[in-house]
Amino acid sequence: MSDPIVFVPGLLCTEALYAPQIVAFADRPIMVANHREHDSIEAIAASILEQAPDRFSLIGLSMGGYVAMEIMREAPERVGKLALLDTNARADTADQTERRSFLIDLTLKKGFKKVPHLLYPGFVHERREEDEDLKAIVVDMAMDTGPEAFIRQQTALMNRMDARPRLGEIACPALVLVGDGDRLTPLEISQEIHAHIPGSELAVIEGSGHLSTLEEPDKVTARLRDFLNKT
Repeated sequence: MSDPIVFVPGLLCTEALYAPQIVAFADRPIMVANHREHDSIEAIAASILEQAPDRFSLIGLSMGGYVAMEIMREAPERVGKLALLDTNARADTADQTERRSFLIDLTLKKGFKKVPHLLYPGFVHERREEDEDLKAIVVDMAMDTGPEAFIRQQTALMNRMDARPRLGEIACPALVLVGDGDRLTPLEISQEIHAHIPGSELAVIEGSGHLSTLEEPDKVTARLRDFLNKT
């Protein structure tokens, strides 16, 4: 029997981020991790490990990838396969931290309603900036997440460690996947992760931005299926 799958969503994302993949892998046990209750990557990872099956395949997108790399640091023996989607192994830059601080301040002083709309263009391929259906999904996920969880998530991201020094210790099969139009974590960031993880695979999804599981669900699902089914 195939290992269960643990999906870890990205910033301001819910299980809807993986809706196409959850349907596609309905023959396996699936857990979508809760990454909304803690304000550090380490605490989020520890909480997920408390709830996860003893052994599982781990899939994380963006912030979910940061958490997945921390899970690999804390409990590598429990992960059978690892997929890192549209993510970054580096610590926050000063510019990124300044931007996160601005968004937290905006949320506290003027409310949260504008934040998803400000973030949306960077989340998607440039050709999807006017895609109102996709934007509605992204905004709905953000509103379901809410301002308090958003602040906790941003705090966790600002304070995360550089994961690159430990990537070479990952011994399970690993897939690094990125959209060719990802503007938040562009191709060279995924190439760097791929170079650090021995024996990993790199997949570039044509026509996709940062939210590859929603933008090009068929391509991403097919690539994940090939990876997870490989013996």
